[in-house]
Amino acid sequence: MVKLNNSEIKERLKKISGWKVEGIYLVKKLKFDNFVSAVNFINKIVPIAEELEHHPDLELKNYNELTIKITTHDEGGITELDFELAEKIDKLISEK
Repeated sequence: MVKLNNSEIKERLKKISGWKVEGIYLVKKLKFDNFVSAVNFINKIVPIAEELEHHPDLELKNYNELTIKITTHDEGGITELDFELAEKIDKLISEK
């Protein structure tokens, strides 16, 4: 997997909704109605991350605010695999 350059990242960001770049991470923040909904959503991410063998950083705070951060640590930045995971997470969001 090869780290994408800034113009490639900018182009790919047009295809996913609500994600932004923070340093070496793709980041999306979500707010849920309650704690249970937030945890249930995290549990839906788990099998996708396992299937891709690519695991996001997940931070749940204030009981219902989830921050998802994705990067390819081995490459020191954002790769196609990060966008693939982001797209799959977005599909989960559209299903909720």
